[in-house]
Amino acid sequence: MAMLEVKDLQVYYGMIQAIKGISFEVNTGEVIALIGANGAGKTTTLHTITGLIPAKAGSIVFEGTDLTKTPAHKIVSLGMAHVPEGRRIFQQLSVYENLKLGAYTRKNKQEIQESLERVYKRFPRLEERKNQVAGTLSGGEQQMLAMGRALMSHPKIILMDEPSMGLSPIFVSEIFDIIREISESGTTVLLVEQNAKKALSIADRAYVLETGNIVLSGDAKELMNDDSVKKAYLGE
Repeated sequence: MAMLEVKDLQVYYGMIQAIKGISFEVNTGEVIALIGANGAGKTTTLHTITGLIPAKAGSIVFEGTDLTKTPAHKIVSLGMAHVPEGRRIFQQLSVYENLKLGAYTRKNKQEIQESLERVYKRFPRLEERKNQVAGTLSGGEQQMLAMGRALMSHPKIILMDEPSMGLSPIFVSEIFDIIREISESGTTVLLVEQNAKKALSIADRAYVLETGNIVLSGDAKELMNDDSVKKAYLGE
């Protein structure tokens, strides 16, 4: 059984249908990429899965639990973390305080401390800057903080929305290396990314979204060689 199963999902903003009955699944241990142009519905899909936007129809099942009517804070405690577009860190708080807030659903102090040490090991820059006000970090460091904060909830699956947006090429490469490491350490990843080439290079499978519909899906490496994908998303 798939870890996450989205079936016939429909989402509206007022009268406008943003998601038009899409279905896809994410299996344990996979990196799944959702690619598509701006306005295709990628972010809306993630927001609906994590309970930030209500679904009009369809179902979202995570490890056998239907999330369709589950509030967002409960979804986190089930083992799902969300790294939102634009990072959304707490600008006025320190790096350390941001990370501690990522563990708000957890109670065991020792386990939280162990998670913090793991995050610092993965992101040494965050440890160096743990007392720094988060809003003064560079864009790349803020992205690392957003990812570290999500990992503090000890998720089974992490949903990432445009992690490379606005970053310099060197930081983009670093962020994708980290996503690969997160996957290899046993966390399932659902990745929404404008940089289709980078996303497909680390994904197992991918789905292509166009105006609220899934128009293509398959093995990520095969999609990289698909002429229509090359033309539309890879600039070839």
